[in-house]
Amino acid sequence: MSDVQNTDERIKETSRLRQALIRPELGGMVGTVAVFVFFALFAFDSGMFNAQGVMNWSVVSAQFMIIAVGACLLMIAGEFDLSVGSMIGFAGMMVAIFGVTFGVPMWLTIIITFVVCVGFGALNGYIVVKTGLPSFIVTLATLFILRGFTIFFPQTIERKTIIGGIREAAEGDWLAPLFGAKIGKPVFQWLGDIGVIDTFQRGNRLGEPVVDGIPMLMVWAIGLVIFGHWLLTRSRFGNWIFAAGGDADAARNSGVPVNAVKIKMFMFTAFCATVFAVCQVMEFGSAGADRGLLKEFEAIIAVVIGGALLTGGYGSVIGAALGALIFGVVQQGLFFAGVESSLFRVFLGVILLAAVILNTYIRRIITGER
Repeated sequence: MSDVQNTDERIKETSRLRQALIRPELGGMVGTVAVFVFFALFAFDSGMFNAQGVMNWSVVSAQFMIIAVGACLLMIAGEFDLSVGSMIGFAGMMVAIFGVTFGVPMWLTIIITFVVCVGFGALNGYIVVKTGLPSFIVTLATLFILRGFTIFFPQTIERKTIIGGIREAAEGDWLAPLFGAKIGKPVFQWLGDIGVIDTFQRGNRLGEPVVDGIPMLMVWAIGLVIFGHWLLTRSRFGNWIFAAGGDADAARNSGVPVNAVKIKMFMFTAFCATVFAVCQVMEFGSAGADRGLLKEFEAIIAVVIGGALLTGGYGSVIGAALGALIFGVVQQGLFFAGVESSLFRVFLGVILLAAVILNTYIRRIITGER
């Protein structure tokens, strides 16, 4: 009896170790700790971890997070969307053309933009599930179509590819603050008054804190991560997402509406890209035809760093959020550490390769392959 009990304990310990190793967030957790330790050692005195520095890399990370949530759920469902970057540029230009050039009320402009862009996402999904074509090819075509429209419309209507005046057009609007406002300003002013946060010492902003609030971009990022995690881990639809990406035929035989799941995930990815775009144009006050370039690849890399398998059926929204956090910290951290910024792309390539190798190893553990 004693031997059996000992054997059971060893099996239990091995099982727990295996469960820890195959958690999709593991790589993101390790990477996040490593990145923060590295920059704490080499960039701590540069201002990276004061209030303004933290806000800088937090905003960049939030940008990655918003699009990574949509890309993560879609990849777990077994598909890709390469049109995310072009969708960002197209959505921003729609806000500028309708809201500034045509004078449409900003709240209506934002709603129209979301409807059109989510409609493009639905079209992507419909073509993929009805034709059986790889989503890589379908969304690559959409990438070029949307980028072409993003350049054509402003050139034809305004004779330029950058349209400003968005911030002025949004003044007094009831919906625009949901994307362009800041929250917690009194709290940050109080922190500045008691000396926790630095304040401006001269000019028109004398006495104002260097960080005057949390931008809605960050609120959207946190909200989407929470929603995506809940959807994936606490709902029946989340089980359907895993099933659709793991084995679509088996899922269909079990009654899972695979086609509907995939289409909805394409729509959600487009929704996330549009949120990013509207927040961006509200912050900058302008829209440019070159906005969103390469964002689709950055979103996919963040998801892969977060532990998602390229084959679908496995991944974590929390892991994708950690991958986005790594992106933001490294992109800004290289500047604070005095490292040439072009090396950020080198980092992306290296960490993508490392993440794919790790995820392949994890897949072999799960499936028992050699």
